[in-house]
Amino acid sequence: MRGLFADTRPLRTPAFRRLWVANIVTVIGAQLTVVAVPAQIWTLTHSSAMVGLTGLFGLVPLVVFGLWGGALADHMDRRTLLVGTTTGLIVTSALFTALSLLGNTNVWLLLTVFSLQQACFALNQPARQAILPVLLPTDQLTSANALGMTVMSAGAIAGPLVGGALIPVLGFAWLYGIDTIFLFATLWAVVSLPPLPVQGAGKGAPGLRSVIDGLAYLRLHPILLMSFVVDLIAMIFGMPRALFPQIANLDFGGPTEGGLAFALLFAAIPAGAVVGGVFSGWVSRVRRTGAAVLWCIAAWGAAITVFGVAVGLAHLSEPVMLALGVAALAAAGAADMASAAFRQSILLAAADDAVRGRLQGVFIVVVVGGPRIADVLHGGAAQVAGTACTTIGGGVLVLVLLGLATLAYPAFARYRLPSGAASASD
Repeated sequence: MRGLFADTRPLRTPAFRRLWVANIVTVIGAQLTVVAVPAQIWTLTHSSAMVGLTGLFGLVPLVVFGLWGGALADHMDRRTLLVGTTTGLIVTSALFTALSLLGNTNVWLLLTVFSLQQACFALNQPARQAILPVLLPTDQLTSANALGMTVMSAGAIAGPLVGGALIPVLGFAWLYGIDTIFLFATLWAVVSLPPLPVQGAGKGAPGLRSVIDGLAYLRLHPILLMSFVVDLIAMIFGMPRALFPQIANLDFGGPTEGGLAFALLFAAIPAGAVVGGVFSGWVSRVRRTGAAVLWCIAAWGAAITVFGVAVGLAHLSEPVMLALGVAALAAAGAADMASAAFRQSILLAAADDAVRGRLQGVFIVVVVGGPRIADVLHGGAAQVAGTACTTIGGGVLVLVLLGLATLAYPAFARYRLPSGAASASD
């Protein structure tokens, strides 16, 4: 039975444990904002296309600052970078709170603050992930990633459930305010880290040349490149979250602001990821890591297709189809948790420390930027084809494109995580 549950060995390292415990608090607050922004835009505009614009306003800073943040993470002490960017996240969350308290109805101002928040996030994440091989042995990286995904997913359950229930009662300002307060837990955790200088840090200013060098490194390592390609396929074509407000309101009969269906749809994917994370003891025993990634993404595409079918049949029985749709999204979440743990481990184990930050910048651009592109594409497509056809078509495209990518580079399916250990740090 012990082998079924999550491997908790990484929690024996104090620095990792502090970050992990802080995330339990801060992820809940962050997810309140993730729910509040699209809900507020839908309330102001009643347009899925406008909700989808959050993808565009989030994508540009994620790409620009994600890549630059990776370069910064390879040139300066990563602890210093984490402290500065976490402070930026606190400030932008406070701006959301102030705008809501002042009764702002300007959608473009809301989207601008959202872009600033995403820029801080993009600068923060490459350093946050790049420090793991310094803190933990190589054979614990997959388990550490699974633990991190479990916490993030648990917060993503609590956030939509609490947010969906509280938006009609307390309003948006309270949700943004809670996120602002909770972010101080993360600030405490990163301030408590030891100095984290980069081994073999790059010379000169971390500008465009440094970013290009990181991309060139990626181009010469096709296994790493393939891990990004297959995730882009899954996220761009198989992430219909921009449609959740419309699906909850029009297909499943929920209110325009929040409601049970709205909360369940947003919480389903992270709920599945939490269940997958709790029973993730198997991930550290997988040897063919590349093949595991492919199977996980195939499972994601199939589950999203089933969700689209449930939306299309909602008129037959809203409660039954809602239950089927939520179950399908939960299955997709479990598959995504395992896929992310495997892909992140491939990247951390295969890259040199001197370029690890820049490759993490690319990873963040792919992981978070892919869904932002999906927000725009799904929001626009749903205006023409409807929510059900858009979702079904996206799930099918994931399976087709994944098959083509596997045929184009079959070596990825044979990839195995290298053995070896890194020195742990307190």
